[in-house]
Amino acid sequence: MRGEPSCPKCGGRVRAPGLFADSWQCDLHGTVHPLQPVVPPSVEALGVVVHRARVPVWMPWPLPVGWLFSGVAAAGDDRSGGRATAVSCSGPGPLGGPGELILVAEELGVGLGARFAGIDGPDPGPDMCVDTAPHAKVLAAGRPTPLWHVGGVPDDRVVFAGEARGLWLWAIVWPEQTGLLMYDELVLTDLRDAGAEVDLLPCGALTPRLLA
Repeated sequence: MRGEPSCPKCGGRVRAPGLFADSWQCDLHGTVHPLQPVVPPSVEALGVVVHRARVPVWMPWPLPVGWLFSGVAAAGDDRSGGRATAVSCSGPGPLGGPGELILVAEELGVGLGARFAGIDGPDPGPDMCVDTAPHAKVLAAGRPTPLWHVGGVPDDRVVFAGEARGLWLWAIVWPEQTGLLMYDELVLTDLRDAGAEVDLLPCGALTPRLLA
């Protein structure tokens, strides 16, 4: 498990602000919002991310039957706040077998969603098929939110992207057939607006996908 901040786009090492730069720097990607170390999932760890976030912290709520919270990650520092968040949930897929879902909210250019999607980022860009009707819809903070397929991703997953609250919303699902979950108009809650019921959140084991 990484114990220091890393680049949200490639996972590489980053240099902290110092004498020659007032921002975090990646040798490959230049100025970045650092991805903070990922810790095992707990209500407390989630609370830290929610408190710092300047972007939504999306989670299916209520969780699908049998699903568990399996990790959270955030890009940003104490000065800038969380500029990207990623929440992972795991559970039985609609067609059987284990499934995983990572929901990413991020500002333009952060690159965390593209990293988990397995594409060159930082944003969906031309890989998002917006010239067709939406491929899925979610209810994000009470608002119908269309999502489109993102092409060019590895065969082991399916990726949807759209816009919610003026920011990118990514949904990355493993394996591909578990993407059927997205056609049930999933209800997403911004945990910054959630109440005490979050204290009852069922937690599972940390997914290695947040560490990839």
